[in-house]
Amino acid sequence: MASRVWICLFVFVFSLVASSFASESEEAQSKEFVLTLDHSNFAETVGKHDFIVVEFYAPWCGHCKKLAPEYEKAAAVLSSHDPPVILAKVDANEETNKELASEFEVKGFPTIKILRNGGKNIQDYKGPRDADGIVTYLRKQSGPASSEIKSVEDASALLDGNKIVVVGVFPEFSGEKYENFTALAEKLRSDYELGHTLDAKLLPRGDSSVKGPVVRLFKPFDELNVDFQDFNVDAMEKFVGETSIPLVTIFDKDPNNHPFVIKFFNSPNDKAMLFMNFSGEHVDAFKSKYRDVAEQYKGKGINFLMGDMESSQGAFEYFGLKEDQVPVIVIQTNNGQKYIKPNLEPDQIASWVKEYKEGNVLPYKKSEPIPKVNDEPVKVVVADSFQDMVFNSGKNILLEFYAPWCGHCKKLAPILDEVAVSLQSDADVVIAKIDGTANDIPSDVFDVKGYPTLYFRSASGNLLQYDGDRTKEAIIDFIQKNRDTATQQDHGKDEL
Repeated sequence: MASRVWICLFVFVFSLVASSFASESEEAQSKEFVLTLDHSNFAETVGKHDFIVVEFYAPWCGHCKKLAPEYEKAAAVLSSHDPPVILAKVDANEETNKELASEFEVKGFPTIKILRNGGKNIQDYKGPRDADGIVTYLRKQSGPASSEIKSVEDASALLDGNKIVVVGVFPEFSGEKYENFTALAEKLRSDYELGHTLDAKLLPRGDSSVKGPVVRLFKPFDELNVDFQDFNVDAMEKFVGETSIPLVTIFDKDPNNHPFVIKFFNSPNDKAMLFMNFSGEHVDAFKSKYRDVAEQYKGKGINFLMGDMESSQGAFEYFGLKEDQVPVIVIQTNNGQKYIKPNLEPDQIASWVKEYKEGNVLPYKKSEPIPKVNDEPVKVVVADSFQDMVFNSGKNILLEFYAPWCGHCKKLAPILDEVAVSLQSDADVVIAKIDGTANDIPSDVFDVKGYPTLYFRSASGNLLQYDGDRTKEAIIDFIQKNRDTATQQDHGKDEL
């Protein structure tokens, strides 16, 4: 509603100005406030600015098309900010800009980066995608990383009850510890609210007699404030990261819990997830036992989440779970291994987690059944056949990771069929596909961020991701250029 009101007001004011200054209006309407950058002018332009925002987009991307008018409106408003906030864009689909996109680790579209100090400092944009939201977020990002708290009112404005806020208390705003806190604020400004003060009495919670230096973290769960006195930047960052995740994160329909769910999944720790029906029997017993276990393993490299089955359908699909397995606990490690205990009882939680930590639980692999007949031109790979068909095949294999619901995958399917038919007489080449939503894949080898993703593995094991044109001719040309020639020669000798 606020966005629509702001746009209507902007149009109204603009129309008044236009009636008096017609020629200026025409010029303003035709002006584009978003800078267009490419490989030739990117470094020079970014180097001139202490703060610039860059969107990496693809012309065919629907999300990019939706963002474009909002991004332009925001750029127009921010151009009059003091100092002006510059918004720019790069067509990352353009061949000459792909090296630039790779440098900034662009994995999908749109990707927005905040570049500071002439491009020396790079942060991901984590704000809204509407004009009003972009403006509000970037005004804050372009200002001081930490706000000075001079009054109780300042503290109340900063310490929103549903947010995590990090405050540095200092006897004076100088010295190494204060400078380290300032450096921390710059690193964390995209993720947290930060403030600093000379007077702990202005803060709503915690020891008001503290003179500092001390870092005080406020949060809406568990213990409501925690103090920390190691001012090493890495130590402070680790403290904030670990302390800002609840002892047990709740995954349900409450939007106030969603930011903490995101932090949970972004954590580098192992992730224990208990899924059950929150309106069912024994919920209180599960919560109590689960929290006891979480307390036992606090600070030991494993985080805990409890998810309502009704709100966790996406997680159910991802892990290949079924409703008749509920209550079920899943532990996922950073290397993609998963461990599952279905039909859990409250008294089994502690012993099963202990067995996992001691290495006595076998990993679980999600897989479709191996096809009994696999005679189509494009071969079907599943998790249970991956080792034999991909790693041990001794063939040159082009493998598509796809999703059944993906429109781009459906468009690519007949093209891959044509490629497979054209090469079916070549015994050294296999065209294959795997449903990435129904099968676990070796995530330490294949970086699949979206669908379709194509990888080519030569007979000798060389691995390349295919990002060329999605045409029969281009794909065949890529295969012929990158196939293992040594295998071809050996095969030729066998036939003599």
